Amino acid sequence: MLEGVRVVELGVWVAGPGAGGVLADWGADVVKVEAPGGDPMRRMLAVAGGGREDLPSPPFDLDNRGKRSVVLDLPGDAGAMDRLLASADVFLTNLRPEAVERLGLGAEAVLARHPRLVYASLTGYGREGPDAHRAGYDVGAFWARSGLAAMAVPPESPQLHFRGGVGDHVTAITTVSGVLAALLERERTGRGRLVETSLLRTGIWTLGWDLGLAMRFRADLVPQARTEQGNPMVNVYRASDGKWFWLLGVEGDRLWAPLLRAIDREAWADDERFSSMRARRMNAVELIGLLDALFASRTRDEWTELFDAHDVWWAPVNTIEDVLADPQAAAIGAFVDVPGGDGAPPHRAVASPVSFPSAEDGDPDAARPRGPVPALGEHTAEILAELGF
Repeated sequence: MLEGVRVVELGVWVAGPGAGGVLADWGADVVKVEAPGGDPMRRMLAVAGGGREDLPSPPFDLDNRGKRSVVLDLPGDAGAMDRLLASADVFLTNLRPEAVERLGLGAEAVLARHPRLVYASLTGYGREGPDAHRAGYDVGAFWARSGLAAMAVPPESPQLHFRGGVGDHVTAITTVSGVLAALLERERTGRGRLVETSLLRTGIWTLGWDLGLAMRFRADLVPQARTEQGNPMVNVYRASDGKWFWLLGVEGDRLWAPLLRAIDREAWADDERFSSMRARRMNAVELIGLLDALFASRTRDEWTELFDAHDVWWAPVNTIEDVLADPQAAAIGAFVDVPGGDGAPPHRAVASPVSFPSAEDGDPDAARPRGPVPALGEHTAEILAELGF
């Protein structure tokens, strides 16, 4: 897909390397520039979790497979870095704005020297504004600052502990989209440009439904407890075996009848408390209580048979073990084999989220790991030789 495109990545932790990792899966030559100490994500289990330094870091491996690692001690190695940028199509960095400026790698200076370069700046809070200097991180800029965290729980409830890397990966794939748009534009104009993304702006866009309603209707949106949801048909319930599932009855009136047949409560269709979507909203607490008691009478597998027999829209709440064993996940190519190398042994891993299946060239999917996880500085001599050093 992207063979012949060179990406120089100066990134640490997740969001920037995540964008570079997708581009590498898609065939780009991604050169990962690391300081002598390496990306701290290589030691994630020790740095963030207090584990052993010698353990592999699967989160690092996911976002960095197929890249080439070169160690440069910046700003001392500025000449080698500039020659590397001269050979590149894309420069991708998620260092804070003052850090790249301090290294002499600010967007204005780099684009002045290399006008065909696509310069992708991924930050926590953007390149301008009073908080552009702040460390972002997924939990801070994407979840907390954007409003997503507050809308995930009812008022006065304890905040959820969000899983790491979620906002980082949403922002990474957003960055990839911007990079590809700029490369397409360069095909027409011959010039590169600056592409900006941030965890905060991506988080705000992700919460766009709620923010749009608030701006248009001055609505005071308050998240509801599970037992008080306005549409009981879009809610999570627990079966008798303790397993949870979501009902997906967004089109409440159309999907009400199939649910009633599945749960053997067709008389509720004429019950004035539940006969319309408006009535169900007004009596949501009562209806959710009835459904809770009803769903607690059978296992999730038993409900699965009834729901599928009556075309009820629903989804299981899978555990990690459930996801790994899910035949649908396997069918869509959600997992791939990563070849072994100096940086890691062969292993099974999560695939990047887009497929490019093609029968013509015999490649079942052009989006796949193109190589192993690189060891720190594994390709330094090779890359410097390519640059004429």
